[in-house]
Amino acid sequence: MFCVFIYCMYKIKQILEDFIVKEITNTELKDSGNYTYFILKKKNYTTERAVSAIAHYLKTDRKNIGYAGSKDKNAITEQMISIKGFNKIKDIELKDIELIYKGRGDERLSLGDLKGNEFVITVRNLSKEKIKINSKTLSIPNYFDEQRFSKNNAEIGKSVLKKDFKKAVDLILEDSSEKTSGFEKDVKEHISRLPNDFIGAIKKVPKKIRMMYVHAFQSLMFNKTISEIIMLKEKEYKKVDYSNGFFVFPKKEIKNAKIPIIGFGTEFKNNKLRDISLKILEEEGIKLRDFIIRGMPELASEGNERDMFVIAEDIKTKVEKDELNKDKKKCIISFKLPKGSYATIVIKKIFNDNNSDLFACTKIVTTKKLLKKKDL
Repeated sequence: MFCVFIYCMYKIKQILEDFIVKEITNTELKDSGNYTYFILKKKNYTTERAVSAIAHYLKTDRKNIGYAGSKDKNAITEQMISIKGFNKIKDIELKDIELIYKGRGDERLSLGDLKGNEFVITVRNLSKEKIKINSKTLSIPNYFDEQRFSKNNAEIGKSVLKKDFKKAVDLILEDSSEKTSGFEKDVKEHISRLPNDFIGAIKKVPKKIRMMYVHAFQSLMFNKTISEIIMLKEKEYKKVDYSNGFFVFPKKEIKNAKIPIIGFGTEFKNNKLRDISLKILEEEGIKLRDFIIRGMPELASEGNERDMFVIAEDIKTKVEKDELNKDKKKCIISFKLPKGSYATIVIKKIFNDNNSDLFACTKIVTTKKLLKKKDL
């Protein structure tokens, strides 16, 4: 059983120290090897920007540095990185970046080479002090949260899949008129020279970011799919708004299942799941074959699977006076999540209050139970 007694306008990330992330690694450490492993502690940097700064400082190629997962800029984070051909055993400090030597090994760290993450999050501006949690674990829908999408990413991905490359370019350039550098400038200059070469303009965007556009759209379809499943399975659920629609949280725990991240190679395990997924795609004007992009074959996406639910483990809470908000309390909550899952979804699940600053309101909705659990 999981209960929370807090009703107010909660706030997160008021200061960097309010959001702490520590990677749970499975890297084998040795005394020798081609790679040197460090714990990267950072703030005010994305992981990629921090790695680029480290490469510049060490005078090494950026490609010589690997990491297992991207961490937020607006947080204090710790994660393992690998550096090839760096033989010095010493800690390194830069502005807002610290490297702590851990050991050596034979493997370059790549995305996904981790078990999960541990979070310590301070939730502020709380009106009531009493929080009662009768379980150290909590099942939550495995949604992709706001951080996955950024501005226009999913819409750009959708436009690329629909082969509406002009619209994709317009979205990329939206609100970029003040920028004088970066790939947006390259896109704009290309269109100025070749006004009808929209594919060429999109290719001025780094491949990693172009792939992110498609992945953002796939993530949105995944979110909509599990929301639809929850609403069909359960009589009572909560809705929480976000920039791409709403999240749905069931009142009762639902049996977990693998849900497709849609791509051209997606195979459905049953007709119910197929009907739900294809209906959502159809509403967007997309077919499975659209994930093969002939103008940009490098962006073709076969698809994947992802757990519909995930377990937050080792949940601990502590309530204290909120020094940043007068006459309010703060809750320091810590927990662990598997890789790829979002701590902010846990916060939305627990602190499901009316908050105009954080994705509007939560509401209980009752609907007919149209889908039996055995159907998925």
